[in-house]
Amino acid sequence: MKYTKISVFIPNVDFIPFFMGSQLRGAFGYGLKKVVCINPSFKCEGCFCKDNCVYYDFYEKKNVFHKYRFDFELRPQKYKYNLYLFNETTKELPYIISAIHKTITEFGFGKDRKKYNFFTIKVNDKLVYDGEEFSSLDITPIEFINTDYAKNCIIELKTPLRIKRDNRFLQKDIKLFDIVNSIYQRERSLNDLNFSKLPFEPQGKIITTLKHQNVTRYSNRQQTQMKIDGMIGKIEINGIDEKSYRYLKLGEIIGVGKLTTFGLGKIEVKNN
Repeated sequence: MKYTKISVFIPNVDFIPFFMGSQLRGAFGYGLKKVVCINPSFKCEGCFCKDNCVYYDFYEKKNVFHKYRFDFELRPQKYKYNLYLFNETTKELPYIISAIHKTITEFGFGKDRKKYNFFTIKVNDKLVYDGEEFSSLDITPIEFINTDYAKNCIIELKTPLRIKRDNRFLQKDIKLFDIVNSIYQRERSLNDLNFSKLPFEPQGKIITTLKHQNVTRYSNRQQTQMKIDGMIGKIEINGIDEKSYRYLKLGEIIGVGKLTTFGLGKIEVKNN
């Protein structure tokens, strides 16, 4: 699986929301549509170009794992975030960078449409915009390869994790299987493969230190606040097998569970 990581830093921001996901996704979506849409009606329904439109793929296509996700911290001290692109969406990098730039400088964030003139953009940790000028975007996507392994590790759930089992969202009864299976199914979907039973049984004893985190977002389509809460905290794993460990490391890149496009399901894996 290939991916590209776009990193944005806006240094002088008056207010940073506790949860950035709704603001980021909404503002970026508006900017992306402005950049790529060639339909005079500006509507996706019945559009002659929707099958070849990155905006349609990101925001309008239903019942799919969208091939991007926002990545950030809860209660951030600085306005910093990443946007990951996966597989074929990495080819859309110039449009994505243009949309980010226009969103920040022309369209703005939040109700007040706050705009900023100075910020930086990196792609795969290479500076491509220094606040004044762009450099080349001829950057090769990263091929995910994991060479690390530790029998004992800790998963830190940095943003709310929403995983279902038996058609209900899990609370503190999350198992290693739930996390690994979620990542496995997401990888298959990103690679355009159908659902398949996890081909192995994850091994490892877990100790959870989790709590429920309330998060809401405003839906412009439904004109209402929506709850997207989940679990945050730590999961300590002793005696994890190599295959499961590999999927956890992949989960650091592609996210875990539901609503990763909003920034949910961010995990960090630390060797213990």
